[in-house]
Order: sequence, then C-alpha cells, then structure tokens
Amino acid sequence: MLEDIKKDAADRMAKCVAALRNELKKLRTGRASTSVLEHLRVDYYGSEVPLTQVANVAVEDSRTLTVVPWEKQMVPVIEKAIMKSDLGLNPATAGTVIRVPVPSLTEERRRELTKVVRHEGEVARIAIRNVRRDVMQELKEMLKEKLISEDVDHKAHEEVQNLTDKYVAEVDQVIAEKEKDLMQV
Repeated sequence: MLEDIKKDAADRMAKCVAALRNELKKLRTGRASTSVLEHLRVDYYGSEVPLTQVANVAVEDSRTLTVVPWEKQMVPVIEKAIMKSDLGLNPATAGTVIRVPVPSLTEERRRELTKVVRHEGEVARIAIRNVRRDVMQELKEMLKEKLISEDVDHKAHEEVQNLTDKYVAEVDQVIAEKEKDLMQV
C-alpha cells in the first residue's frame, strides 16, 4: 500500500517535469526547431487541428523551417495561422512550400525568455510540492486510522521528501539547460 502511494507520487512528479519540458519546447531559441510550430492549430474544414496533422514540418537549415501542406488549399490557412500566432514569425510562400525564417534573438529578448523559463520552472516546482503535500496528507490519514505505525509514517515522510528533492533537482537542471541554450549566440 505504501509502495503504491510512493509509486503514484513518483509518477505524478515525473509528469510535472515532463510538462515543464513540453512547455519549454515552445520557447524559441534562435535556432530553427520544429517544436516551435508543434502547438500551432489550424482550421481544417471547420475544426481546429494541430499543424502536424495537415502538413509536414521540417528544418531546412539552422534559421529556416519549411511547412509543406498535404493539400494545396491549406497553404493560405497555414500561412495565416503562423502569422496570427504569438511567435512573431513571418512565413513566405513559394508555391506549395511555406518557408518560415526564424530571426535571431536580441539580448533583451533572451533575458525576457530567461525570466519566462524561470517562471515555468517555479510552476513545476510548485506542482511537485503539491504532490508531496497530497502524499503527506494521505500518510497522515493512514496514521490517524492506525493503518500504519509512527515509525513507518516517519520513514515514508523521509522517502517522499527525498523523492521531492530528486525531482526538484531535475527541474533545476532542465531550467539551467534551457537558460544556457537561450543565452548562446
């Protein structure tokens, strides 16, 4: 029973780190990456679908992405979606190929993005600590109902805290990697 609780806590904390990584993928670093456009949604015959379901997105070179729609009539729709997004990208169309140049980041914009990265990291840390709080509450209830002894409760608290420390350290590492990536010229 305690093992199930700890395994559930570890899974939930790992999901917090995975969610952070997913959020940080959306931040562009000045190099072309297909993950910049992955979250973009386009109108496909009346329904909003991810861009990757209606077109092939590829990296042409270090500063250019190419988007090749599977249907020719999707070219203006995709182009409009890229322009309307908050990414600040201006696509150029050549026939059925949409080229998206990725401008280099200014020093000021890099610093702003670093602040965003730190904020996302703090959100992930809070989520991990919330998981710890839930598990601690569950342990307290089990102790109250005499399902576990005080020694087992104390040991479980220590293990949950060690688990929390491990995942918070992983969040810190992910943030440091992204900041390093952002500040690279």
